[in-house]
Order: sequence, then C-alpha cells, then structure tokens
Amino acid sequence: MAPAPDSALRCAAMPDRASPLPSLDALLRSPEAAVLIDRFGRTATAYALRTVLAARRAARSFHAPPIAILDEAADTLARQFAASQRLVFNLTGTVLHTNLGRAPLPPEAAEAAAAAMGSATTLEFDLATGRRGERDDHIAPLLCQLTGAEAATVVNNNAAAVLLVLNTLALGKQVPVSRGELIEIGGAFRIPEIMARAGAILREVGTTNRTHPRDYQQAIGPETALLMRVHPSNYAIAGFTASVGTADLAAIAHTANLPLVEDLGSGSLVDLAVWGLPHEPTPQESLAAGANIVTFSGDKLLGGPQAGLIVGNKEVIKRINANPMKRALRLDKGRLAALEHVLHLYLDPDRLRDRLPTLRLLTRPEPDIRATADRLLPHLRAAFPDRPVAVEPCRSQIGSGALPVDLLPSAALTIGGNSLETLANSLRKLPRPVVGRIASGRVWLDCRCLEPENESAFVAQLSGKG
Repeated sequence: MAPAPDSALRCAAMPDRASPLPSLDALLRSPEAAVLIDRFGRTATAYALRTVLAARRAARSFHAPPIAILDEAADTLARQFAASQRLVFNLTGTVLHTNLGRAPLPPEAAEAAAAAMGSATTLEFDLATGRRGERDDHIAPLLCQLTGAEAATVVNNNAAAVLLVLNTLALGKQVPVSRGELIEIGGAFRIPEIMARAGAILREVGTTNRTHPRDYQQAIGPETALLMRVHPSNYAIAGFTASVGTADLAAIAHTANLPLVEDLGSGSLVDLAVWGLPHEPTPQESLAAGANIVTFSGDKLLGGPQAGLIVGNKEVIKRINANPMKRALRLDKGRLAALEHVLHLYLDPDRLRDRLPTLRLLTRPEPDIRATADRLLPHLRAAFPDRPVAVEPCRSQIGSGALPVDLLPSAALTIGGNSLETLANSLRKLPRPVVGRIASGRVWLDCRCLEPENESAFVAQLSGKG
C-alpha cells in the first residue's frame, strides 16, 4: 500500500485549526442567544452551546451557520427543562395504577398541599403556646376519630410503617407469620426482607394454603416479640385453605401477653360494599377485633397522598414515635396538608363518593362509562381513518394490590390494525400522553378514568393523529 501524501497527514493532524464554527463567545452575544438566556439562564445556555459545538467537532461537521447551532441548543434546552413527570390520561383500566401515581387527589387536597409547600406553616409550631408542636397533631385526632384508635401516627408509606413498627417492637426477636401471608408487592418488595431490615426474626408458621391457631401457639416462645397478620391484598388463595382471623389471632397473642400487629396494606376507611364493591377489611374492624396496631396506605383505597398510617394502642404508638427512625420516615408538610383534607372528607360520608376521586372512579356506573366511549368514538375514527375503531365492553381493575380478583364492568375504545406497538407509542407521544393497553390484537382505551370534564382535552389533541 502506498504511503499517504504529506498533505493528507497534515490535514488529519490538525483538523480544528481552520474550523469555521463560530466561537462560544460570539454565539452568546447573538440576539437569539439572548432569548435563550432570558428563558433558561446564561449558565445553562452556555453549556448547551458548548455541548453542540463539541459534538460537531467530534463529528467533523465544521460548516454550520450560527443559527443552526443556536437551534440545536434551543432544542436541547427545551428537552432539559421540560418536566419529566407529566400528566397523562390513564386509560389502562387500572384505577389505582402504581406506575401512574395511584390515587388522584381531590383538587382541594392538592391545593392545600401546594399552599403549604409555598409558605411557612404551623407544621411543628403551637400557636397557643408559641412553642414547638408535633406534626402528627395535624392528623392524629382525625385518624383516631375515624378508626376508634387510641392514638395514631404517620410515615411516608406503608412499607415504612411496617418497618418502623417491627423495628420498635421486635428488634432482635421473633415474629411468627403465616407462610400464606409472606407477600411480595410491586418492585419486588417482600415482607421477609422488610422484616430482616427492621431487625426482626421471621418465624414462618403453617403452610402456603393452610394455617391453624395451633401453628401460632406452637411458635410462641421466650424470643417472640409479637404476632403479625398480613392482609394478602394483592392476591388470593382459593381451594383447600384455612387461615386464622384477626379476632382469633388477637386472642392467642393476648393470652401470651403479646401484641398483635395487622398490616392491611391498601386498607379502606369505609366499607366499600355500601357502593356495591367487594368488602375490604378496614382498620376499624381490625382494632375492634383486638389488633393492637394496624398499618395501611394513604394513596390506595383511602384516596389520599402517599403515606403509611399507623393506628392503635396509645402506649405502643408512643414507643413507635420515640424510635429515632421515625424522623427519617416522617411525612412532609405538603402531604400532611393533603392527608388532613382527605380525612376531613370522611367525616361527611354522605358526600364522600362525589368528593373523593378514587371512590368516584371505582363506583362509576358502566352506562356512564359507555356513554363517554360512545361520545369519543367518532373523534377517534376521524383520527385513525385507516384502522378499525369500536366501543367494546371490558373489565377494569382496582389496582395497587387492592381486591386483585374483583373486576369492575367498564367500556373501552378499541383500535385494531397492524403495528399496535407503534400505535400505542404514538398515543404516548401526544401532548398529554394517552396510556392504554394492548390485548387480543387491539389497543384498548378503558374510559373508566376519563371523566366527562376531561373529554374535550382528550379530543383536542387527537387532530392529525391518523
């Protein structure tokens, strides 16, 4: 092979010296850059321009007018400053969708949270005495009134509640739990692992499908700290089964001078059967049956913000609050404000269904949902003229591990044709992304969570999507 000419070697050795790319300083002094600086700040704008220039040099793309470089930087800045957490239309058919944020807050609760976050508040300040107060005081009396508990406290989610309770009451000691209750929830979170992190020693009793009172009785010994019952809220075991109810397990625990802790998971503060939904155990029922401590979530069936609620015996709650871990797991002022508002709604049960979005969506009648789908059908057909679009009956699910085998009659808009993944992706790229599901050779858009006041916003962004 012939050696390369000297001129070629020289060009390869020093490609940038003759680069016609504008300097960073010149770009920053342009009127177009002034607009970007005003919107995004000088530091961010300079960084974006520097990044674009470096990329062009690396790609040996030296011939670009300044406006092209500025446009690239503007696109980079727009993407960087766009909110990564966006509002979506949840048409998955799962009301309490963990990946989409679980329970939607009542507007007034969201406003209360925003107001608290934007100002100084009486978070831990007693106006009557002018001295330090307790943040739990904003919600503890309400929780006690609603559940009949002697005392209450709150942390940042139910996993934290279980962790804190076990670390307080069972550090280094044994906790018997039925094998049928060793649950795993979303994100591979498992009860045995949280118990280990809490410093408690798991003592498995019974079998997966059958656990009897004698299994607990035989497991109790000098190293036993408490008995624990875990509500299997995200699955159901059917067939040849047996379990020990709260009242019977409380009797066993109290006979051995031990407390009973019950984790209700997605626990509801009201009997959902009143609205035609399947019954879900409530904290009130657990406490009345003899549980000393009950934990449950705030952002599932309760319909509030993410929180872990702990209710029960006054002396035990006092010990839990004295645990140094409580400070690491406590709730911020915004979520406390939202939770307080949601709990107030429960004091007016006659209007609860209309004022609590989660309950309203779960109890929405199928004819109303189908009416929404029928109204949207012509708009979807216009947006996708080359695809078959129809209204079909379907089943919604509650979600977030609540009542996993109970489905709710609903109606969906379905879109067929080829390349369904491409179609679903195009729906997720709308200004307000539409999240549905693919099943049976169609994209399904369950209309349960698309209420009439949001229909116009949904329709407005469909234009040009065919």
